[in-house]
Amino acid sequence: MTTSAPDTSNPLTDLRTKLWSEPENKQLPLIEAAIGLGETGLDLLTEFLLAHPQPTCATGKAYQALLAVDSAKTNEFLQRHFPEGVVPLRSAQNVDYAPLQKLLAQRYFQTADQMTLHKLCELAGTDAVQRRWLYFTEIEPLPNLDLQTINTLWLVYSEGRFGFSVQRDLWLSLGKNWERLWAQIGWKSGNNWTRYPQEFTWDLSAPKGHLPLSNQLRGVRVIDALLNHPVWSEG
Repeated sequence: MTTSAPDTSNPLTDLRTKLWSEPENKQLPLIEAAIGLGETGLDLLTEFLLAHPQPTCATGKAYQALLAVDSAKTNEFLQRHFPEGVVPLRSAQNVDYAPLQKLLAQRYFQTADQMTLHKLCELAGTDAVQRRWLYFTEIEPLPNLDLQTINTLWLVYSEGRFGFSVQRDLWLSLGKNWERLWAQIGWKSGNNWTRYPQEFTWDLSAPKGHLPLSNQLRGVRVIDALLNHPVWSEG
């Protein structure tokens, strides 16, 4: 009589193998699975972050999971290896994006949206900071490096759902039709603009491209300039 070999598969080992080998879009549910394993899963996520230094939606989600635990062990790990977050905060004008990274990592999307406008005004200069909004003529001179940093922060901490590049891709896919874009990203319903702030959705259940916001009541020239900025044409 023969006996079958014992099943030596280890769910944690299997999860690790898949997490290291799968493309980014498949890593996100694997990270959810790791979170569900408790402390052993969190240990796996710390290992994953150390092995994957580039900012991606997967590393952003892993970082957020560890941040949410708020234990002495995870806090010590994050402070040692990722004191500001997983996204390098590069700026051509020495603008401090650490507060924006902290807000997005904690998914305080409404406050992060306000902070994003403030940072764009800071890049544009003193006049823009004082008026708290931008002229469309102030958009093109904004540094590529800073727009990349802001956009990456939104992408990484929203599982790829939010960001200027997401809005641009949708706009292009809709033939650059603004009215169709407003409906697609939830900024307008029929002839009615979405009311700020109560009618906007400040979490990941929002339509793709919903955030960050741009005030369309002054027309489309600001967002048109932003989505046509030279940064998005870089290779």
